[in-house]
Amino acid sequence: MAKALIMEYIGQNIKYLRKAKGLTQEELAKNIGVNRAMIGSYEENRAAPKLSVIQDIAYFFNISIDDLIKMKLWEESNTVISDFIKGDNLRVVSTVVDKNDKELITTVPIQASAGYTKGYSDPEFIGELPSFSLPLIELSNERTYRVFQIKGDSMEPIKSGSYIICEYLANWEDIKDGIPYILISKDDGIVYKRLYNNIKDNSEIILKSDNPEYDPYSIKVDEIHEVWKALGFLSFNLPEPDELSMSSLHNMILGMKNEIEQLKK
Repeated sequence: MAKALIMEYIGQNIKYLRKAKGLTQEELAKNIGVNRAMIGSYEENRAAPKLSVIQDIAYFFNISIDDLIKMKLWEESNTVISDFIKGDNLRVVSTVVDKNDKELITTVPIQASAGYTKGYSDPEFIGELPSFSLPLIELSNERTYRVFQIKGDSMEPIKSGSYIICEYLANWEDIKDGIPYILISKDDGIVYKRLYNNIKDNSEIILKSDNPEYDPYSIKVDEIHEVWKALGFLSFNLPEPDELSMSSLHNMILGMKNEIEQLKK
């Protein structure tokens, strides 16, 4: 009896989650590595997915296996979404520690960005990334930090190739408007943007670049994997002399003043 009840929940939950994300059975099947007929059999309760498939489904929709099996998501969607945003839905971040069990800072270089989008919650993958200790008073031993190397010119004057030092943000309702964050999502991968929190209105985040050539855009909360608050950056691109520095402006003003005085004479 209990087994049949669990199978019924899984089927309806899969159907609810698939439709909420706007996917066909074929599209969901491709994403989790099964054929379309299997998705139909799960949703119609003609077959129960194997544990490995349940894990893949939970991973794809970014929810816990426990919720997928035990909760009636189609009835409690508002609660689930709220918990999901707040990080109460078993959102776990994998970390690396040293021999003294002290948490290290993991670095995600550009060449690992694509892999991180899929392996962000895989302890084995995270363990293969470079990690280090950064003994700065601005960093607390009670927080989790990560460094992401960024690519592109959308956040200039911070140059492509810079390393953004970030703090893990579990509760996405704490996102502050206009503050830069690293956001990891299924479709966009790793992006560095200023975020504007529009969660309470329609469950989406607005992303804005510092470079005015890039238009703002929005992303649905259920497409986001992780959010990291940017604290600072490391760069090996030393700044070039600024042609419009304060000293240059001062000299230009003095020159114009002298020319005006000459004209008056």
